[in-house]
Amino acid sequence: MQVLIRANYDEMSKEAAGYVSSEMRKKVKFVLGLATGSTPLGLYKELIRMHKEEGLDFSNVTTFNLDEYYGLSPTHEQSYSYFMWENLFKHVNIKKENVHIPDGLAKDVDKFCEEYEHMIEEAGGIDLQVLGIGSDGHIAFNEPISSLGSRTRLKTLTEETIKDNARFFKDESEVPRYAITMGVGTVFEARKTVLLASGAKKAEVVAKAIEGSVTASITASALQLHRDTIVVLDEEAAGKLKRKEYYKYVDKMVKEFNK
Repeated sequence: MQVLIRANYDEMSKEAAGYVSSEMRKKVKFVLGLATGSTPLGLYKELIRMHKEEGLDFSNVTTFNLDEYYGLSPTHEQSYSYFMWENLFKHVNIKKENVHIPDGLAKDVDKFCEEYEHMIEEAGGIDLQVLGIGSDGHIAFNEPISSLGSRTRLKTLTEETIKDNARFFKDESEVPRYAITMGVGTVFEARKTVLLASGAKKAEVVAKAIEGSVTASITASALQLHRDTIVVLDEEAAGKLKRKEYYKYVDKMVKEFNK
């Protein structure tokens, strides 16, 4: 795991976008796992800029989103399908048929989840998975005590997650209680992962995920065991890391080595 600490949200987003775009350019066909929420918005904004100003090509990119609220249609303004099209897809040259987002209206949820896993496999697996971290340490919607070997499935959301996401809805009662989500095991199979976190509110859980024990109580901690994970933080999110200065030192030495 490599931990990169940048001064603020904008610098963090640009760092992450630079990494994602660099990986995209390495392969003719690239499979990109995507996350929603407020944290990756800066990353997506920068990727859009790169597409428009630097020719970053999405025509051979296939995407798989981590999750979707169960019960929301793709056109619902708070669905993750709507979020992705508004904040990334409609601004770049991605092919609609290459976009994959869990179906929040799936009638046979178990069958759909099996098919989603199969689609990822058929695409050759995810080359790079973008992740955020919830206030309780979850990645995707793998709430505390989710199996670290879990696969795509329907998950009941915790009260904490519902309260955290209520800001996106008119009222907390409108927040769905379930979501279809990739499992921790599914995420773990991505060849590379990049975890983003911003703000002081995430500092404590970020420290636990990076420097604490690997535990199902904080599913993001499983990334400690991943073979190729980069964590990109702003200064506030890195505020409670005990080895903060060491991470900065390693970052500096890596840059010097690669000159």
